[in-house]
Amino acid sequence: MKHAVLVLFILGAVTFSGQAQGIPSEKDQITAALLAAPAELRDGAMVYGYNAKGELAVLRKGTNSLICLGDDPKQAGINVSAYHTDLEPFMARGRALKGECKSFQEIFDIREAEVKAGKLKMPTNPSTLYVFTADGMDAAGAPINGYLRYVIYIPFATSESTGLPLKPTFPGQPWIMDPGTHRAHIMISPPMPEKKK
Repeated sequence: MKHAVLVLFILGAVTFSGQAQGIPSEKDQITAALLAAPAELRDGAMVYGYNAKGELAVLRKGTNSLICLGDDPKQAGINVSAYHTDLEPFMARGRALKGECKSFQEIFDIREAEVKAGKLKMPTNPSTLYVFTADGMDAAGAPINGYLRYVIYIPFATSESTGLPLKPTFPGQPWIMDPGTHRAHIMISPPMPEKKK
Protein backbone atom coordinates (compact mmCIF):
# COMPACT_ATOMS: atom_id res chain seq x y z
CA MET A 1 0.00 0.00 0.00
CA LYS A 2 2.81 2.41 0.89
CA HIS A 3 4.45 1.70 -2.46
CA ALA A 4 1.19 2.41 -4.32
CA VAL A 5 0.78 5.73 -2.51
CA LEU A 6 4.38 6.66 -3.28
CA VAL A 7 3.92 5.84 -6.98
CA LEU A 8 0.74 7.92 -7.13
CA PHE A 9 2.52 10.82 -5.39
CA ILE A 10 5.42 10.69 -7.87
CA LEU A 11 3.08 10.48 -10.86
CA GLY A 12 1.10 13.40 -9.52
CA ALA A 13 4.27 15.45 -9.04
CA VAL A 14 5.43 14.65 -12.58
CA THR A 15 2.04 15.61 -14.02
CA PHE A 16 1.97 18.87 -12.05
CA SER A 17 5.54 19.63 -13.11
CA GLY A 18 4.66 18.96 -16.75
CA GLN A 19 1.69 21.32 -16.57
CA ALA A 20 3.79 24.02 -14.90
CA GLN A 21 6.35 23.78 -17.69
CA GLY A 22 3.68 23.73 -20.44
CA ILE A 23 3.20 26.43 -23.05
CA PRO A 24 0.84 29.18 -21.88
CA SER A 25 -2.18 30.14 -23.97
CA GLU A 26 -1.65 32.57 -26.85
CA LYS A 27 -3.58 35.21 -24.90
CA ASP A 28 -1.31 34.85 -21.85
CA GLN A 29 1.81 34.86 -24.01
CA ILE A 30 0.71 38.04 -25.78
CA THR A 31 -0.16 39.72 -22.47
CA ALA A 32 3.29 38.88 -21.07
CA ALA A 33 5.15 39.90 -24.24
CA LEU A 34 3.45 43.30 -24.28
CA LEU A 35 4.88 44.12 -20.83
CA ALA A 36 8.08 45.13 -22.62
CA ALA A 37 6.35 47.54 -24.99
CA PRO A 38 5.59 51.22 -24.40
CA ALA A 39 1.89 51.52 -23.52
CA GLU A 40 0.99 53.60 -26.56
CA LEU A 41 2.47 51.02 -28.97
CA ARG A 42 1.02 47.83 -27.45
CA ASP A 43 -2.22 47.64 -29.43
CA GLY A 44 -0.47 47.57 -32.81
CA ALA A 45 2.64 45.56 -31.94
CA MET A 46 3.41 42.28 -33.65
CA VAL A 47 3.96 39.43 -31.19
CA TYR A 48 6.13 36.34 -31.45
CA GLY A 49 5.45 33.48 -29.05
CA TYR A 50 5.50 29.70 -28.95
CA ASN A 51 3.12 27.25 -30.61
CA ALA A 52 2.02 23.87 -29.24
CA LYS A 53 5.25 22.28 -30.55
CA GLY A 54 7.36 24.81 -28.66
CA GLU A 55 8.43 26.53 -31.87
CA LEU A 56 8.69 30.30 -32.20
CA ALA A 57 5.73 31.58 -34.22
CA VAL A 58 3.82 34.77 -34.94
CA LEU A 59 0.94 34.93 -32.46
CA ARG A 60 -0.34 38.29 -33.62
CA LYS A 61 0.36 40.39 -36.69
CA GLY A 62 1.25 44.02 -36.10
CA THR A 63 0.17 47.35 -37.51
CA ASN A 64 2.97 49.58 -36.19
CA SER A 65 6.77 49.59 -35.99
CA LEU A 66 7.14 47.41 -32.87
CA ILE A 67 7.81 43.68 -32.53
CA CYS A 68 7.40 41.88 -29.20
CA LEU A 69 9.18 38.64 -28.38
CA GLY A 70 7.39 36.39 -25.90
CA ASP A 71 8.79 34.51 -22.95
CA ASP A 72 10.57 31.20 -23.55
CA PRO A 73 8.50 28.69 -21.53
CA LYS A 74 11.58 26.50 -21.01
CA GLN A 75 13.33 29.24 -19.01
CA ALA A 76 12.62 30.23 -15.42
CA GLY A 77 10.95 33.57 -14.72
CA ILE A 78 9.71 36.03 -17.30
CA ASN A 79 11.98 37.53 -19.96
CA VAL A 80 10.27 39.38 -22.81
CA SER A 81 11.38 42.10 -25.16
CA ALA A 82 10.13 44.58 -27.71
CA TYR A 83 12.08 46.22 -30.51
CA HIS A 84 11.75 48.41 -33.57
CA THR A 85 11.10 46.58 -36.84
CA ASP A 86 14.42 47.90 -38.22
CA LEU A 87 16.16 45.50 -35.81
CA GLU A 88 14.32 42.40 -37.07
CA PRO A 89 17.03 41.22 -39.55
CA PHE A 90 19.63 41.44 -36.75
CA MET A 91 17.37 39.72 -34.20
CA ALA A 92 16.19 37.02 -36.62
CA ARG A 93 19.78 36.21 -37.62
CA GLY A 94 20.73 35.91 -33.96
CA ARG A 95 17.83 33.52 -33.31
CA ALA A 96 18.80 31.42 -36.33
CA LEU A 97 22.43 31.16 -35.23
CA LYS A 98 21.39 30.33 -31.67
CA GLY A 99 19.22 27.58 -33.15
CA GLU A 100 22.40 26.20 -34.73
CA CYS A 101 23.90 26.03 -31.21
CA LYS A 102 26.42 28.79 -31.90
CA SER A 103 28.02 30.41 -28.86
CA PHE A 104 27.55 34.07 -27.97
CA GLN A 105 30.98 34.92 -29.38
CA GLU A 106 30.35 32.95 -32.58
CA ILE A 107 27.05 34.77 -33.10
CA PHE A 108 28.76 38.10 -32.47
CA ASP A 109 31.59 37.35 -34.93
CA ILE A 110 29.31 35.98 -37.67
CA ARG A 111 26.94 38.93 -37.51
CA GLU A 112 29.83 41.40 -37.38
CA ALA A 113 31.32 39.88 -40.55
CA GLU A 114 27.94 39.76 -42.30
CA VAL A 115 27.15 43.39 -41.47
CA LYS A 116 30.56 44.53 -42.72
CA ALA A 117 30.08 42.48 -45.90
CA GLY A 118 26.66 44.04 -46.49
CA LYS A 119 24.85 40.71 -46.08
CA LEU A 120 23.07 41.69 -42.87
CA LYS A 121 21.32 45.02 -42.61
CA MET A 122 21.52 47.09 -39.45
CA PRO A 123 19.39 50.19 -38.79
CA THR A 124 20.71 53.49 -40.07
CA ASN A 125 18.94 55.37 -37.26
CA PRO A 126 19.10 54.59 -33.51
CA SER A 127 16.69 51.72 -32.79
CA THR A 128 15.42 50.73 -29.38
CA LEU A 129 15.12 47.36 -27.68
CA TYR A 130 13.08 47.15 -24.46
CA VAL A 131 13.82 44.21 -22.14
CA PHE A 132 11.37 43.33 -19.37
CA THR A 133 12.14 40.68 -16.75
CA ALA A 134 10.22 39.41 -13.74
CA ASP A 135 10.38 36.54 -11.27
CA GLY A 136 6.99 35.32 -12.50
CA MET A 137 3.32 36.32 -12.42
CA ASP A 138 1.04 36.50 -9.41
CA ALA A 139 -2.48 35.03 -9.18
CA ALA A 140 -3.96 38.21 -10.65
CA GLY A 141 -1.60 38.04 -13.67
CA ALA A 142 0.63 40.91 -12.56
CA PRO A 143 4.43 40.57 -12.82
CA ILE A 144 6.38 39.85 -9.64
CA ASN A 145 9.47 42.07 -9.31
CA GLY A 146 9.17 43.43 -12.82
CA TYR A 147 12.10 45.38 -14.24
CA LEU A 148 12.47 47.24 -17.54
CA ARG A 149 15.76 48.28 -19.14
CA TYR A 150 16.55 49.95 -22.44
CA VAL A 151 19.03 49.23 -25.23
CA ILE A 152 19.46 51.71 -28.08
CA TYR A 153 21.39 50.29 -31.03
CA ILE A 154 23.68 52.71 -32.83
CA PRO A 155 25.93 50.51 -35.00
CA PHE A 156 29.64 51.35 -34.99
CA ALA A 157 29.23 54.28 -32.58
CA THR A 158 31.99 54.90 -30.04
CA SER A 159 32.46 56.69 -26.76
CA GLU A 160 34.11 59.49 -28.72
CA SER A 161 31.26 59.81 -31.24
CA THR A 162 28.56 59.84 -28.56
CA GLY A 163 30.21 61.36 -25.49
CA LEU A 164 29.04 58.36 -23.45
CA PRO A 165 31.20 56.48 -20.93
CA LEU A 166 32.20 52.84 -21.42
CA LYS A 167 30.60 51.87 -18.11
CA PRO A 168 28.09 53.47 -15.75
CA THR A 169 29.26 55.23 -12.61
CA PHE A 170 25.79 55.36 -11.03
CA PRO A 171 22.50 53.40 -11.52
CA GLY A 172 20.57 54.55 -14.57
CA GLN A 173 23.46 56.36 -16.23
CA PRO A 174 23.51 55.74 -20.00
CA TRP A 175 26.71 54.13 -21.29
CA ILE A 176 27.92 52.56 -24.51
CA MET A 177 28.51 48.84 -24.88
CA ASP A 178 30.36 47.05 -27.71
CA PRO A 179 31.62 50.40 -29.11
CA GLY A 180 32.91 50.46 -32.66
CA THR A 181 31.08 47.24 -33.62
CA HIS A 182 27.86 46.41 -35.45
CA ARG A 183 26.34 45.74 -32.02
CA ALA A 184 27.25 49.10 -30.44
CA HIS A 185 24.42 50.19 -28.21
CA ILE A 186 23.51 52.58 -25.43
CA MET A 187 22.55 50.78 -22.23
CA ILE A 188 20.10 52.40 -19.81
CA SER A 189 19.42 50.31 -16.71
CA PRO A 190 17.30 52.17 -14.14
CA PRO A 191 17.95 51.45 -10.46
CA MET A 192 16.54 48.06 -9.45
CA PRO A 193 13.39 48.34 -7.31
CA GLU A 194 13.35 46.61 -3.96
CA LYS A 195 12.37 42.98 -4.46
CA LYS A 196 9.05 41.72 -3.13
CA LYS A 197 9.02 38.31 -1.49
